[in-house]
Amino acid sequence: MRIGIDAMGGDFAPLEAVKGCIAVRKQYPDIYPVLFGRKADIVECFSKLGVSDSYFEIVDAPEVIEMGEHATKAIAHKKGSSINIAYKHLVDKNIEALIGAGNTGAMLVGALFSVKAIDGVQRPTITSILPKLAGGFGVLLDVGANADCKPEVLNQFAILGSLYAQYVYGISNPKVALLSIGEEKEKGNILNQASYPQLEMNDRINFVGNVEGRDLFNDKADVIVCDGYTGNIVLKLCEDFYYSLTKLGIENEYLDKFNFKNYGGTAILGVNEPVIIGHGISKEDSFAKMFKLAKDVVESKLIEKIKQSF
Repeated sequence: MRIGIDAMGGDFAPLEAVKGCIAVRKQYPDIYPVLFGRKADIVECFSKLGVSDSYFEIVDAPEVIEMGEHATKAIAHKKGSSINIAYKHLVDKNIEALIGAGNTGAMLVGALFSVKAIDGVQRPTITSILPKLAGGFGVLLDVGANADCKPEVLNQFAILGSLYAQYVYGISNPKVALLSIGEEKEKGNILNQASYPQLEMNDRINFVGNVEGRDLFNDKADVIVCDGYTGNIVLKLCEDFYYSLTKLGIENEYLDKFNFKNYGGTAILGVNEPVIIGHGISKEDSFAKMFKLAKDVVESKLIEKIKQSF
């Protein structure tokens, strides 16, 4: 399985990206990484690690989209960037999936400009894992791709999240809930109050009503839907909570489940090809897990399932 990687994406690129490629080849021999980036820099990394680059395909991309660049402008003007060239290969079916830990906005914009949204999907979305106290985990979406949403968009997120939970993570008939400030259907802001009836009437999901912030880590729901503004606040809060407690020297098996390194990245749901976005501080293990998630998305035929649903 040929999976592309933006080797220039991330705070520790390209070295950690190269390490991830080497690691995944050892763990999953059926995955063949294709690296996009400045070839001389990538080859130098392989040389430093004492590994021959002849076992990997490297596609030269002279330009790099930096973390702080304006996503749309960078995608439009840096045609020779690793992200743009990688997406061209994805569109041309030279690779089956693409992973990257660089500029998240550029990865999202690049996906919309190249592989495009699936017909019927208004807003592609990204998710985050919610570790459950009783074991297993749920899915939260959106977590930052769409700060402002309409009720019909949240309704679509519910379908996308449900399909993702079912076919990639093996959660049978996932329970879908709307994140709100009360369990009653009339609670919440205008968006929530308008979204609830649509979710309630949606026969393609197993809607269980509203949940509150205290329900994120229990078993009331497997898929929790919210706008990207709210979801990103939840995501960053959980991230900082984990880092703060670990800095205090607290060690706990459940707490460790909040470490993003355990998951690698998340799929962009609602576009025509598998694309996985990772954390900017990703290192070797995270890149390897991103490859594994991309493999799971391809093998689950998630994209086809979403197209059929919409």
